[in-house]
Amino acid sequence: MTHNMVTIGKTDVQTTPLGLGTNAVGGYNLFPGLKDEDGINLVQAGLNQGIKLLDTAFVYGLGHSEELVGQAMHAFDRHSFTLATKGAQDFSSGEQIINNDPQFLTEQVEASLKRLNTDYLDIYYIHFPDKQTPKAEAIGALQRLREQGKIRAIGVSNFSLEQVKEANADGYLDVVEDEFSLLHRDHETDLLPYLKDHQISFVPYFPLASGLLTGKYTHDVSFPADDIRSQISDFQDPRYSQALAAIEKIRPIAKAHQATVAQTVLAWYMQNPLIGVVIPGAKKATQVEANAGALDVTLNTTEYQTIDEAFAGFRTVTSGKSLADPD
Repeated sequence: MTHNMVTIGKTDVQTTPLGLGTNAVGGYNLFPGLKDEDGINLVQAGLNQGIKLLDTAFVYGLGHSEELVGQAMHAFDRHSFTLATKGAQDFSSGEQIINNDPQFLTEQVEASLKRLNTDYLDIYYIHFPDKQTPKAEAIGALQRLREQGKIRAIGVSNFSLEQVKEANADGYLDVVEDEFSLLHRDHETDLLPYLKDHQISFVPYFPLASGLLTGKYTHDVSFPADDIRSQISDFQDPRYSQALAAIEKIRPIAKAHQATVAQTVLAWYMQNPLIGVVIPGAKKATQVEANAGALDVTLNTTEYQTIDEAFAGFRTVTSGKSLADPD
């Protein structure tokens, strides 16, 4: 099935409504036991399945994810897909600080271009806000890079609504990436309507809530301390039990479409008018291929609303983010 292409903000950057998050490609600082060749294979599997957006970041493996994505994508025509990366983490003092200084961001874009071995980025995001830089100045630096042809669309990630408005003071902002899923819906009331009104695309991360929304978990589950999921409130009661109950309501809809729960959830996001591109991550090529199957699932209005209502309780119950922002 051919999906409508999504246009990023007011730019001419176009992509499929399904992308690929690559924090498990070279993100050895995030996940134990990753293999480089698995990462390269899964990026190539995504591109082979017709997924058109690759989303990476400096902080995934401190440049290693970008290097692996760069290696993987060189078997493909660079103009046939959309490449996004992110930066803001400054290690020059020996420990991580968040830095949105225009000069620092300019250097980060150049460093990302080198690691990815490409001469332009389709989207560049400021990964986290710092406390001191005026956001319009930070965006101004990216706008100058856009004028030089080095980036095509300007984004921010993990910004509050107030920070997004400040970043968009000159109308240069095209896309916002933040946590959003059926279990994390607090942005529906304020951020997403603002973005829609200003023609800014929205890209949710953790759309499958670290795997919880795939329907593979049961009531008795525990994670080792070095697993990112051990720190996430979604996996702790009462949220965990509420999530499992809501997921049960997706199962008959998935079955009707001969689809998995994960594919059905991804289809819901792709049909949500407030969402631009959804970017589930994966650790294996087979997972990417399975996620791509969501492009073939079209929910009818009743099915869409049934899922919406099953998770309505998560609009008001916010536990904030799954993981704390780095300060």
